[in-house]
Amino acid sequence: MVRARIICLLALALASLCCFAIRVAAQDLSIANSRMNISIAGYRGSSRPGYVGDSSCLSCHQKQGTSYQYTAHHMTSQLASEDSILGSFAKGSNILMISDPKTINIDPRLYFKLEMKDGKYYQTAIAERGPQTLTRSESIDIVIGSGVRGQTYLYWAGDKLYELPVSYWSKGHQWINSPGYRDGTANYGRHVDARCLECHATYIRAISTDLLTNIYDRTSLVTGISCETCHGAGADHIAREKSHSANPVKSNSSGILNPAKFDRDRQIDQCALCHNGTQREELIPAFSYLPGTPLDKYLGPNPVDTTDHPDVHGNQVGLFKRSRCYLSSPSMTCSTCHNVHAPERSAAAYSDRCLTCHQWESCGASKQEGNRIANNCIDCHMPLEQTNAIVSVTAGQILRTSMRNHWIKIYPIRALPSDALQ
Repeated sequence: MVRARIICLLALALASLCCFAIRVAAQDLSIANSRMNISIAGYRGSSRPGYVGDSSCLSCHQKQGTSYQYTAHHMTSQLASEDSILGSFAKGSNILMISDPKTINIDPRLYFKLEMKDGKYYQTAIAERGPQTLTRSESIDIVIGSGVRGQTYLYWAGDKLYELPVSYWSKGHQWINSPGYRDGTANYGRHVDARCLECHATYIRAISTDLLTNIYDRTSLVTGISCETCHGAGADHIAREKSHSANPVKSNSSGILNPAKFDRDRQIDQCALCHNGTQREELIPAFSYLPGTPLDKYLGPNPVDTTDHPDVHGNQVGLFKRSRCYLSSPSMTCSTCHNVHAPERSAAAYSDRCLTCHQWESCGASKQEGNRIANNCIDCHMPLEQTNAIVSVTAGQILRTSMRNHWIKIYPIRALPSDALQ
């Protein structure tokens, strides 16, 4: 009976490895080789008409373009490299043990090994019980996430894109199970759909018309959120500017979109595409949204708009729009506080934006804290909250990340860190 249970447990732990093994073995060898040897230049070969890339903007917009390279938006996806992958591959730091030490004599031993071979980076799952061992290894091809909170990794299987089972958690400086993955398994089969990529990349061309496809022209991928994501295709703008330099003639059109000149609703829509649209139904294919147009033509209604307290992940705009600050200030947008062309400041530093309208003396806590209350409006009125949308269960340990609540209001008094008002 015990022997049968052990065999059953081993089978469960290895199931996701075994079910894929047959298909992998049957793949044409030439496809596997092309995936291993694809050139980095191939990722940058966008065939999207009219789009020219960030480098074309720098000659005239050097100040904005240079600082933007260091923003979380720009670094939200990158090709895998020593610089882009934050997790350690050093011996002693490159093992993620999944089996619960308390049940190691009952459950199969399952762990992941993060390793570098021949200039590429790999996630290898190893499941073993006594003499029985199964492994599955895939290369890290794309890095998702700027690293502010963590990173997740993707791999190519021919022209299909999948998520890898191991992610990196920045706060703990450690490898973890990818959020949403079942603990104790090695799942290499999660599809990466275009709607997800839309918020982490400038462009990729889907080969299938299925909105949930994970089949792409891999040479079309443009990583990161680029200038043209918000400003639209730049080729016409560059041509007009060159023509204007040669033959100065006044024109009412620059051939480029300037979000600062959109009305408030369209400016908010620009951010809401990714900061309030994670649960909205896609009406037309990803990468079709044109800045300056109503987002409702692209995404269906947001179901969380009717909930009392939406999760802080992916609902920043919806929460922001509930704020009295927003409702009372007709010109207030995300850009009132955030400079999209520059790296984010510390949270407390945004207090200077609050003090353009509010007096620190009017804060109820000022009687106790005095004028130093002006150093940090944010932690009280926009507190960090744990999200239930990004949860990792790793070897029985539950890990949740925290995000800033953008519903600006008076919250119940809570203890602040000792250095919060310094």
